[in-house]
Amino acid sequence: MTKDELRLALSEINLPKFRADQVFSWLHQKGVSSFDEMTNISKDLRQALSKKFEIRSCAIETKRVSKEDGTIKYLFRLFDGEYIESVLMKYKYGYSLCVSTQVGCRMGCKFCASTLGGVIRDLSASEILSQIHVAQNDENVRVSHVVLMGMGEPFDNFENVKRFLFLANSEDALGLSMRNISLSTCGIVPKIYELMDMNLQLTLSVSLHAPNDKIRSALMPINKKYNVSELIKACRDYVNKTSRRISFEYSMISGVNDSDECAEELSKLLKGMLCHVNLIPVNNVRENNFVKSNDKQLKKFVSILEKNSVNVTVRRTLGKDIEASCGQLRKKHIASEGRDES
Repeated sequence: MTKDELRLALSEINLPKFRADQVFSWLHQKGVSSFDEMTNISKDLRQALSKKFEIRSCAIETKRVSKEDGTIKYLFRLFDGEYIESVLMKYKYGYSLCVSTQVGCRMGCKFCASTLGGVIRDLSASEILSQIHVAQNDENVRVSHVVLMGMGEPFDNFENVKRFLFLANSEDALGLSMRNISLSTCGIVPKIYELMDMNLQLTLSVSLHAPNDKIRSALMPINKKYNVSELIKACRDYVNKTSRRISFEYSMISGVNDSDECAEELSKLLKGMLCHVNLIPVNNVRENNFVKSNDKQLKKFVSILEKNSVNVTVRRTLGKDIEASCGQLRKKHIASEGRDES
């Protein structure tokens, strides 16, 4: 609930505005997961609240810490026994958390482990928020940047994602700067326009992964509904309306999308757009046979983009020793329980 919604809900059980503000503070500034933790509220009132309301937060099921760079991979258990993943990363500017927006994913991208079992359900705004609170409280750190690039397609759960964005950005909640939030999509074109009309100062990150329809359709089923031309037009419209730079994610897969020709084609596709290309050496997923591009080809791809005045970087790989790419830990854990998603 927003603060106004909480005030209204508590007024219906004859509680004054200041009580709602206390509860809101406990939830959104301290990140508590039960009413019993709200120590400046009487025991009787805490019991009354727990009978009428519930706090759906995440619980740490498994935690892996990288010995290489300190990246932390969380497997969170939800109230209904489902699992999601989050990754806490430390950078020079502070801590960034990659959060999930769905249990599983329906988009079917061939290189992604999150989508192997399809989508189970959407996460509520509170479940998305809780990933931040639990990570902060567990490590006693302040998360300053959030990327919605974990399990799920944010635009496939956009109503809950919008509520999350509002709450995360609220000064009396997490107080996250919208400029420090990145929202990723595989390319649901109508939702790009909807986000454009909201005129938020967040970073839109588009999973592109191919410069043409033939390769992209083979990798990403969404391209059969919204092709490369439609997607790039939407991205150009978005940039023109918001003046915000778009980030294009591009997983480098050996022999699939990493040729010199692909680099030249990508350069022409993005020519003149306010954008940045983030090249990602593809993660190894047991269920597919994709192999990341070798260093020589990766460097050549970068040089071609730079020659054509396209802003490009290679993403620093974090948490390699803890399977930090989303979907892998959840799938392994579910298998250990004897469950089958397929």
